[in-house]
Amino acid sequence: MTVAETQTRVRHQAFWFATCLLVLLAQVVTEYLMGRTPICTCGYVKLWEGVVNSSGNSQHLSDWYTPSHIIHGFIFYGVAHLVLRGKPFAARLLLALVIESGWELLENSPIIIDRYRTATISLDYYGDSIINSAMDTMFMVVGFVFASRAPVALTVAIAIFFELLTGYLIRDNLTLNVLMLVWPIEAVKTWQSAI
Repeated sequence: MTVAETQTRVRHQAFWFATCLLVLLAQVVTEYLMGRTPICTCGYVKLWEGVVNSSGNSQHLSDWYTPSHIIHGFIFYGVAHLVLRGKPFAARLLLALVIESGWELLENSPIIIDRYRTATISLDYYGDSIINSAMDTMFMVVGFVFASRAPVALTVAIAIFFELLTGYLIRDNLTLNVLMLVWPIEAVKTWQSAI
């Protein structure tokens, strides 16, 4: 590869990564304009919020739903790998960021917040803080990068482990979350409420 080709490749990668940062910035600004709180209304930011049924859940840097966002990264890497085969890594990451940022905006809209509160055990859910939502997106990026480097079997094993762990410890995980949003089952809601 010539010096000119290397410089062109670096410029293209820089463009894609800059576009990725702009997507994250657009997510943050849009959530601010939607009236989301920047940080927990408690006035401080914690690295980890381990109590699911608390006012701090979905308000700090990470919580029991962080593994779900890492799994999003695993899934989006697989999708981007199939859909954008041969495209630069950063272009595939951009697709994942657009999907995740779009979900974060939808998740924090009144329609989904109300759905969580009526169809799931998240009765006191009022949406994510902006910092939590941005970190959810960043954890998706962590999952995406991991999936790009790790063997498929290891990525799948970690996803299954995360699902089983959170399912056991908090009676919720990505699978149950999607199920209860799309097709609420009263027996599952009752089981989840028993925690």
